[in-house]
Amino acid sequence: MEDDKRLELVKEVLANPRNQKEEVQALQDTIYVIGGKWKLPIINSICNGNRRFREIERSIPGITTRMLSRELKEMEANHLIVRTVTPTSPVMVEYTASDYCRSFGDIILEMIKWGKGHRERIKNS
Repeated sequence: MEDDKRLELVKEVLANPRNQKEEVQALQDTIYVIGGKWKLPIINSICNGNRRFREIERSIPGITTRMLSRELKEMEANHLIVRTVTPTSPVMVEYTASDYCRSFGDIILEMIKWGKGHRERIKNS
């Protein structure tokens, strides 16, 4: 991140004087909502066009049906995804990322970028 952009972001986000308790609480809230092993891969899967339960499940190696079901319910409760039920025969259920979820898309991209760089750094050391 460019220094000017970073300084602007620091001024926008952090209080002056700094409030460490507030900053820690904000970090903990973020980790609570998107933390864990499966939430970001689920969001990534849905944002890559997988809308049906089985599509999402197949796109994430190692996730169990039970875990995916639990995580989707929690993510819906936190307004990250929208569950749409179409009363056809059989009933069709689709999941999409909410606008709220898309609001941290840039953060996810930065995390992917950082993760790729980290893997290279470790591999080359």
